[in-house]
Amino acid sequence: MPIIVNEKDKTFTLQTKNTSYQLKVDRHGFLLHLYYGSKVEDQNLDYLVIPVDRGFSGNPYEAGEDRAYSLDTLPLEYPTDGVGDYRINAVLVLSGGANKAVDLRFHSFKQKMGKYQLPGQPALYDETGQEAETLEIVLKDSLLGLEVTLLYGIFPADDIITRAILFCNASSLELNICRAKSASLDIPYGEWDFVHFHGRHNMERIFERNSLPHGITSFGSRRGTSSHQHNPFIIICDKKTTEFTGICYGMNLVYSGSFKAEAEIDQTGLLRLNMGINDDGFNWRLKPGEIFMTPEAVLSFSKEGFSKLSHNYHNVYRNCLCRGSYKQCRRPIVINNWEATYFDFDSKKLLEIAKEAALLGIDMLVMDDGWFGKRSNDKSSLGDWVVNDEKLPGGLKPLVDSIDGLGMKFGIWFEPEMVSEDSDLCRNHPDWVLKVPGREPVRSRSQLVLDISREDVRDYLIKSISKVLDSANIEYVKWDMNRSISDWFSNKLPDEQQGELMHRYVLGLYSLLEHFVQKYPHILFEGCSGGGGRFDPAMLYYHPLIWCSDNTDAIERLKIQYGTSFAYPVAAVSSHVSAVPNHQTGRVTSLKTRAVVAMSGNFGYELNPALLSEEEKEEIKTQICLFKKYHDILHNGLYYRLSDPFKERFSAWMMVLGDGSEALLNIVVNNAEANPKHLFVKLKGLNENDCYFIDDKKYTGASLMNAGFAIKNACEDYLSLQFYLKRE
Repeated sequence: MPIIVNEKDKTFTLQTKNTSYQLKVDRHGFLLHLYYGSKVEDQNLDYLVIPVDRGFSGNPYEAGEDRAYSLDTLPLEYPTDGVGDYRINAVLVLSGGANKAVDLRFHSFKQKMGKYQLPGQPALYDETGQEAETLEIVLKDSLLGLEVTLLYGIFPADDIITRAILFCNASSLELNICRAKSASLDIPYGEWDFVHFHGRHNMERIFERNSLPHGITSFGSRRGTSSHQHNPFIIICDKKTTEFTGICYGMNLVYSGSFKAEAEIDQTGLLRLNMGINDDGFNWRLKPGEIFMTPEAVLSFSKEGFSKLSHNYHNVYRNCLCRGSYKQCRRPIVINNWEATYFDFDSKKLLEIAKEAALLGIDMLVMDDGWFGKRSNDKSSLGDWVVNDEKLPGGLKPLVDSIDGLGMKFGIWFEPEMVSEDSDLCRNHPDWVLKVPGREPVRSRSQLVLDISREDVRDYLIKSISKVLDSANIEYVKWDMNRSISDWFSNKLPDEQQGELMHRYVLGLYSLLEHFVQKYPHILFEGCSGGGGRFDPAMLYYHPLIWCSDNTDAIERLKIQYGTSFAYPVAAVSSHVSAVPNHQTGRVTSLKTRAVVAMSGNFGYELNPALLSEEEKEEIKTQICLFKKYHDILHNGLYYRLSDPFKERFSAWMMVLGDGSEALLNIVVNNAEANPKHLFVKLKGLNENDCYFIDDKKYTGASLMNAGFAIKNACEDYLSLQFYLKRE
């Protein structure tokens, strides 16, 4: 059973296929965290808690003279501020303008079949309603009249446990929630490394592993988005953990706004980890009877290294987070006109690109930025979602009908959350812009931010964008967002609620997205934020694929896609073959290498096919056939990282169908060497006792995984190799 309640011992044990997670209500009503790790039977693990008087660690009043009992040293499930625990905590509440200690004690619990949901926010779901289960634990602060419900969702087959928190004001006074983490996790012993994924525009989700020191390690985003700079995913691992051995914990926040993750090694060596909405400037006014819900956090544990942890996340995100008709099926192979034309296009140019693309076997043309208002550069017209008749005479329908006539589909770019100062929208509704009164706003990419926390702004966007989508047979939308947010002030909110704006903005975004995905279920929505600036689980709930990075250089993408793969499945990654010299780096790589890298994602092209040679066009036809042939392996197979592109001169990765019957091995040489050593790659995920064919030569699974696969004479810069494995 996923949830085991022992009322005698007052323990709650959450069981997945390979893991156990145990809580206990102690003698004073505090909820302790006893264990999270490899699966154990229904054993009371409270012997792991060994109270010791550490000195200068105070004691709850009801503990009497028991100086060993201190909230400052106990492993707590949801630690709070002001009650004697001096470590990082999950909750801070103000009442009457004063900081009030939050003293949460156990009140009640419920078990439910199926997975809880968070109305208005993305969360994992269980379509069957039979496998996942929910545990609700209610804690109360009787003085404040605050009820806090800890929600746990258990996905046994995927070794996934989700957490979220409900705050209910059961008092007659207003409360202000100033910190509300989605999850906190105490691990009582170990020597730990901390893995996170930092970056910048054009270089997102870069893997970094550091030793955790005593004290607090903190990172996050204050940019209004999950950001290019830090991804809301962290891993805690043993110092000896590798891709395929050792223990590790993952925590991923299902949130697209500002967030904070913190880890602290305390005086006793206990590790506390928490994650949630960034509390810098956050202040949620909770009136009597109202409820506040945190975003969801997704936790997983592996004793088989990073690879197994990644598989847990990949499986649950593909099956229980992504939605819609494109959730599992093959997505169209697209050609995007951005790098082919930038703003300089019209119907004739687009149709020429489409005609060439159709001959190559490409499925869809996506028209990028520049089709609306008076848009000829990035300085005007955002918000004026009206077709530019000079570029597209007669509107969208003639162009789309012509492209449909070629046997292709049509997609379009929007940036709904932004507005140009030089736009009719900004001139007519200056109060719709985020702007601090009395100050000039911060510009970024010559644009300002619409206050989508406002219902009237969302109504305008729904009406204007729907009119465009209804005007022609549009089957794909690229939803972009091209700046970090500042000037946090809404003309719609009273002063005492301005601390809610950052979160209300995100809730407004979710409301918009939900409206469009429900109204247009036939449209495939792609997420984008200057590339990968909002690549997070919450976006996958609305967009089954996200543009991985504006950096389309194949060699740089090896590092970007490597980091992305730790939490996010290949099926979520948009990756295109672009022209050379590459527009971001100037690097020249072969068409084959660009395709091998881009195939580990939603495959497409970002170039002008009319500029290709006949030989290149034939090669693209072959690439498209191969991608279609390998699609199930690429998008549904188990993903294995076989090398570290930051440390080795080659990058190797593979995908294997779950039954081990087929696989695809990919290798790219990062740097050529004179008189190079041969490359030996140990494969993973095959069946040891089966035989596999590679280029008509037979190998045993055991030999490929234990002895390895040899590549000789890999002396060409950016050489790429792709091998298809088929079980005998």
